Amino acid sequence: MDINKTLREWLLVRRDSKTVFTPQANDVHLEAAMQWLKRAQDATADSGVAQTYLTKYKKWANSYPETTGYIIPTFYRYYQLTGDEDYRRRAIAMADWECDIQLPDGGVLAGALGDSELPTVFNTGQVLFGWVTAYEQEKQQRYLDSAIKAADWLCSIMDADGCWRKFGSPMTLNDGTNLYNTRSAWGLARVYQITGNEKYLQHAVKNAQWGLSQCEPNGFGHNNCLQDASQPFLHTIAYAMRGFLEIGVIAKRQDFIAQAIKMGDAMLGQVQGNGFIAGRFNAKWQPTVKWSCLTGNAQISINWCRLAQITADMRYVDAAAAVIQFTKSTQILSGTDDNIRGGIKGSHPINGGYHPWQYPNWATKFFADALMILDTLKTGKGPYRDWPV
Repeated sequence: MDINKTLREWLLVRRDSKTVFTPQANDVHLEAAMQWLKRAQDATADSGVAQTYLTKYKKWANSYPETTGYIIPTFYRYYQLTGDEDYRRRAIAMADWECDIQLPDGGVLAGALGDSELPTVFNTGQVLFGWVTAYEQEKQQRYLDSAIKAADWLCSIMDADGCWRKFGSPMTLNDGTNLYNTRSAWGLARVYQITGNEKYLQHAVKNAQWGLSQCEPNGFGHNNCLQDASQPFLHTIAYAMRGFLEIGVIAKRQDFIAQAIKMGDAMLGQVQGNGFIAGRFNAKWQPTVKWSCLTGNAQISINWCRLAQITADMRYVDAAAAVIQFTKSTQILSGTDDNIRGGIKGSHPINGGYHPWQYPNWATKFFADALMILDTLKTGKGPYRDWPV
């Protein structure tokens, strides 16, 4: 055991846990986040976005197909908000790159580029958001073709009961039986929206119906974590919740929306006075850790904002604003280190149990989305006012 290394890490964590910054206006934090995402894209050898910045090794990981896919709508959204053509250009480059690396069967590679040669359900579902949005914005046939090919593959490998058990993520200890794949099913529903092909919506609904079978009366969902299903991350709770909510809206299924409301309401009571919310919860919706999953913070805030749009209940906006205010206080806005300035950590403090010592790109992506939807609700205008993705 390297005692000196352990001591250095302890001191870093202690400093990190005590270091918070005075939050600035949302647009200041948003611009910093978007600039960090551009640097994460520029850090790679291709047009994808680096999976994460590893602070211990002071290096960027390779491009990550999964999250690059759903970063595409964020870049289009920011382009519409600011008129900065560079974000549209970058979104197109990402969408083209996703087409170029799509596997022959239609699936999308697991992990970061170079980690695997196999497809996985979740990654494929998330890239659908990028292709669908790129097609909506650019009307290029190749994006539609890739989206249909990926959606057909997802439909073909779904089990009869609506669960995906094959081609699970190598990042999870589960066998592929993951509730948070409702977010992949929502990707199918988005393909339905641009094609009108009922098959895609039917399969999305089938997965959400299976998802309901995994949920307790209090809204807690089983098989819903990367590592420990008894205490899922806020991150995967929010993934599953968003899938239920959006499929419910598209398919006009109140039972799916009701499940999302149960999950969202369970989290409302967990927000502390300073906006802190724990990173894991048990089946009684009790927090099980003392660190914050910053990715989950942003996601649950987006989900609450969507519930406010659907229900007109402003409690959700208040909770989202409080949690984002806390998250803003953890974002470094100044300094000379381009690798972390403007980014969002996996956990706060940085050694917490979700992607410790890292700045995963999806944490910053969801943070940017949360800031934009909050401002949209406040002003009544903005990109994607009805917030489909």
